[in-house]
Amino acid sequence: MSPPLRHIQTSPTLPASADVVVIGGGIIGVFTAYYLAKRGVSVALVEKGRIGAEQSSRNWGWCRQQNRDARELPLATKSLDLWEQFAAETGEDTGFHRCGLLYLSNDEAEISGWASWRDFAKTAGVTTHMLSSREAAERGQATGRAWKGGVFSPSDGTADPGKAAPAVAAAFIKLGGSVHQDCAARGIETEGGRVSGVITEAGVIKTRTVVMAGGAWASSFCRQLDIRFPQASIRQSILSVSPVEQRLPPAVVSAGVSATRRNDGRYALAISGRARVDPTGQFLRFAPQFVPMFAKRWRNLRPGSLEAIRSGHETLARWRLDAPTPMERMRILDPTPDPVSIKETHRRAVELLPQLRAAKITHAWAGYIDSTPDGVPGIGEVPGLPGFILAAGFSGHGFGIGPGAGHLIADLASGGEPIVDPVPYRPERFSGSAWGKVADF
Repeated sequence: MSPPLRHIQTSPTLPASADVVVIGGGIIGVFTAYYLAKRGVSVALVEKGRIGAEQSSRNWGWCRQQNRDARELPLATKSLDLWEQFAAETGEDTGFHRCGLLYLSNDEAEISGWASWRDFAKTAGVTTHMLSSREAAERGQATGRAWKGGVFSPSDGTADPGKAAPAVAAAFIKLGGSVHQDCAARGIETEGGRVSGVITEAGVIKTRTVVMAGGAWASSFCRQLDIRFPQASIRQSILSVSPVEQRLPPAVVSAGVSATRRNDGRYALAISGRARVDPTGQFLRFAPQFVPMFAKRWRNLRPGSLEAIRSGHETLARWRLDAPTPMERMRILDPTPDPVSIKETHRRAVELLPQLRAAKITHAWAGYIDSTPDGVPGIGEVPGLPGFILAAGFSGHGFGIGPGAGHLIADLASGGEPIVDPVPYRPERFSGSAWGKVADF
């Protein structure tokens, strides 16, 4: 069962041309389009399925600075302010609020790691509170147990994945942008060695700048252009339960499970990092580059099934531009949730928060989290193809940093001053022999 998602009306006519074409209607694509439109840039956003229907509506909804990798922290900090600014500017409801995020632990090594991050965060102007055993028990009194320690990040928060991307798309349309759902981008036209248009199933849009924000589909699309983008996806399962009368923390995570309250009172439940690895040709192709990543996180990963092969998002095949592509055969990635993980997640959640025992499971779903070898997204113009900007591989972190990432991409596409230093995200790093440090969180 797919998670709840607000519906957005498709624009009636595909434009003949646009200053920028954004491919992909997830949180990254819609914020990119929104910030470009605010500058008076004409933008067409094309989405093979529905706005926000893939990973952008299937995540936890956390918008955090806490425990961010140093390379992503600047984007995370900017994004928190931009979430608030967006609501004030547009009146659209993304469900964002700074409720604070609570981390609880009985593992001394984990607590020590959080303390080290706290010391680093101070240098970046980020406030986070380490919790003593007593303070952790007070903050986590709903668990009814003792804790050795924890962390509370008061300025962090959550947004509603079912509302956020559609809300941004709605604001983008009000600015004069066009949104085209059920409209897959099949390929790119070039002229004089640079981008000159986007070929969609509904026709060609002439443009000199394209943003590829296709999430788990990005690498297979890039392959059609002879661009090597190492990307691998894992399938994570999540469930939601009905509201309960007792007051529980709005967002809490422990080693066992996480729980996040939505605006309607439901709770989304998940196990951090727990996922299935569905083998594909693309996965095998890039496996050597992902050895450090999987070596670091293998304890939470389990062998998967042929689900991803059937979905087609990691195909190595070349497709024709005048015939349906894998994206048209699979409009929305809606993988089967792992029943073992769903059962275990629910069991752990009830153990952590006994009040959830009275709640009923309302939804269970899965999504493909696309990652890069170092766990940091690729953002920037691809060397060798002027006008083609990659914005993918957000490694499970894209939702929270969506506003900052979208702003940065809009900066790069329009020639503006970058909101943060773009160097750590440049795609050309993937062509080197040194893959860099794997993100800690």
